[in-house]
Amino acid sequence: MISGWSKKYSEIINEFKFNEMQDTESAIILDSILRKPVSLKKIKEMIQGKSVFVIGAGPSLSLAIPVLKNFKKTIKIVADSAVKVLVENGINPDIVVTDLDGDEKSLIKVGKTDSIFVVHAHGDNIAKLCLAENFKNYIGTTQSRPFKKIQNFGGFTDGDRAVFLASHFNAKKIVLFGMDFEDRIGKYSQTKIVEKKTKLKKLKKAKSLLEWLAKKTRSQLFTTSSTIQGFEKISYDKLNIIIT
Repeated sequence: MISGWSKKYSEIINEFKFNEMQDTESAIILDSILRKPVSLKKIKEMIQGKSVFVIGAGPSLSLAIPVLKNFKKTIKIVADSAVKVLVENGINPDIVVTDLDGDEKSLIKVGKTDSIFVVHAHGDNIAKLCLAENFKNYIGTTQSRPFKKIQNFGGFTDGDRAVFLASHFNAKKIVLFGMDFEDRIGKYSQTKIVEKKTKLKKLKKAKSLLEWLAKKTRSQLFTTSSTIQGFEKISYDKLNIIIT
């Protein structure tokens, strides 16, 4: 795990009143489901020393889609709520970071391709873990203690976990798209109205975790979305300059 994560996890447990035992139970179940995970070496080879895009489902994703189409060869790590619209626009994720609350049909469809699924177990998604059986390539993660086949790269929501993943495997540059941490929720996010307050609270926490990561990572960090301390704000027309 990234140094200092245990303290951050304790903060999350206390702030959101989560049950650590349920997180652990979920991870144990996922470990039993994921029989043959892809090697971490394969993921490392995809990411290490390269520029990668991390794509979330925030309000700015609509503007980003035409831009993303121009970068077919750049590795794309995608939060699950953004998968459906990206695939509909001909943009295929290389890695999907998911706690399985995105569009199920889209996840299963992409799960049959060569995309790697980083499936996250937590106390609230035990009933959905069986969806992982539909995926061709996968690894499992937890936000609590890693064990056996279950990893912990850090992070809380799908979006910030994708950034922690890219940092863990030493991406040279990480560029964020559709990663907005304002008081609006993107139309592609499958957030119910009654869950809006909690979702916004989670986004605020995710932003703080990314700002914490920015002080520790060796990757160069950029965002085309909302301002994040430690990330350089970059316009779409400058992407060709930084992507190598």
